[in-house]
Amino acid sequence: MTDRQPPFPVDRLTVRVYTVPTDHPEADGTLSWDATTLVLVEARSGGTAGLGWTYGAPATAALVREPLAAAVLGRDALDTAGAYEAMRRALRNAGRPGAGSYALSALDVALWDLSARLLGLPLVRLLGGRSRPVAVYGSGGFTSYPDRLTERQLRGWTDGQGIPRVKIKIGEARGTRPERDLERITAARRAIGPDTALYVDANGAFTAKQAIRLADAFAEDGVTWFEEPVPSDDLPGLAAVRAAAAPDVAAGEYGDEPRYFAAMAPAVDCLQADATRCGGLTGFLRAAAVAEAAGVPLSAHCAPHVHAHAAAARPGVRHLEWFHDHVRVESLLFDGVLDPAGGTVTPGASGEPGHGLRLAADRAAPHLVDNWSVRRPD
Repeated sequence: MTDRQPPFPVDRLTVRVYTVPTDHPEADGTLSWDATTLVLVEARSGGTAGLGWTYGAPATAALVREPLAAAVLGRDALDTAGAYEAMRRALRNAGRPGAGSYALSALDVALWDLSARLLGLPLVRLLGGRSRPVAVYGSGGFTSYPDRLTERQLRGWTDGQGIPRVKIKIGEARGTRPERDLERITAARRAIGPDTALYVDANGAFTAKQAIRLADAFAEDGVTWFEEPVPSDDLPGLAAVRAAAAPDVAAGEYGDEPRYFAAMAPAVDCLQADATRCGGLTGFLRAAAVAEAAGVPLSAHCAPHVHAHAAAARPGVRHLEWFHDHVRVESLLFDGVLDPAGGTVTPGASGEPGHGLRLAADRAAPHLVDNWSVRRPD
């Protein structure tokens, strides 16, 4: 905790872009990739710094420099709500949806982390909660994986870490290989045994009728979660699958404002929100309020160390996605990562202020592709 008194003006923003190759080629139903880019924002006030990040194109970083920096530099770091609204306004002509929201999200998370560090509080406390266990689910099982790799990954979560819920990708080749999807689901069930919850994620690869037929076919494998069975913008399709299929239907990872989540809530069993896309922790908390008002649970999509403290602060959050790609990147770039042993993480348990992560500069350095700073005018 700083010995200064508020206000705590934001003096400098530093943006670093890291690109980390995947450990194996990765693909889902509608996309494939061999590297992941993390855009890291450091917001500094005096000698205290907060970190926030998003996953997206390196060009996202440019939107922090212009126009978002001008909306934040010189502002009291504790004024997270004011900064959020100023950033949204600043993006009007630059384009707020998409990369604009990603950049805003990274900066918002950095400001929340900075605020908590300035006050000497774990972030969960600043968000109105307490340190408590939050459920996680292991997520990976990419369509590009050979069966033996998927099995090893699943058993690493279930047998190695005691995580009682796991998810694999389906919808291979944009939904054109349903027989292969069914083979992989059955193989996953065989690998994890009868007692572990099995989730699937199609990343919008199917039509509603395809998804319903597939859900009927994999019913005997006990799948309880069907994520993005159709494209997330197809709300009637989501509602149709929800009405006809036994698994919980989930979607929302591309949402960027409360109205998006409010429109989607009646079509799903569980809303998803991603704080690296929906406006940072400010946006995530607003999505949680929408979910609560709609009477549906909320699940945090990917980037588990961004979400952990907010999830602990909101009891209506069902779980965090312990996504292989992002867990690997966050464990490489940061010290202080959480341990999911037993199927939960407990953010804030150490008492360390903020979200508790620190940049591991030496490990991160080989993956740095861009680095710049901007200071507030004198």
